[in-house]
Amino acid sequence: MEYLFCPRFVYFMHVLKVGQHEHRRSLVNKGRDIHVMKLVQNKEHLRARVGTIEKHQDVYLSSQALKLVGRVDEVLILEDSTAAPLDYKYAFWQERLYKTIKTQQVLYALLIEENFQLPVNRAFVVYIRSKNHLETIPIDQQMKDKSLKMLETIFGIINQAKYPKATATKAKCADCTYRNLCVS
Repeated sequence: MEYLFCPRFVYFMHVLKVGQHEHRRSLVNKGRDIHVMKLVQNKEHLRARVGTIEKHQDVYLSSQALKLVGRVDEVLILEDSTAAPLDYKYAFWQERLYKTIKTQQVLYALLIEENFQLPVNRAFVVYIRSKNHLETIPIDQQMKDKSLKMLETIFGIINQAKYPKATATKAKCADCTYRNLCVS
């Protein structure tokens, strides 16, 4: 997620080992509290709408092959013998799926496929601040391949201690935790 915001996040976090102190940001903390609450609340109607036959909540997944770890809010096993991540976002639905959210779901899909040995061809995102609006994200092999290529780039930055180009969207710099360190 940080890489998609700006590739330099990876450099500052994993090469220079400078923490981003995101716990100081109130929206981050509110989102974390909401995730904990949603794990307790009963949202069976959302799961029933997508054909869930089994659910696993707050699932930590890892893959040595992918060099990837993640904590998925829910892994759903569906009627069609596939699996899908379900992720809660403390956000409003804004009539579009952002690249960061899509990529996060694709990475979760790769982890789920490896750990559950089931195909994943979609993901679900619940926008809490829009009355639990449920959005479906189709996931195909091209998206998986693109995400794997992104992981290679990230590990290239880390392993080679390579200072990457900054984001092309300079407006992001105003809200960046590394803005005082970064030479744009």
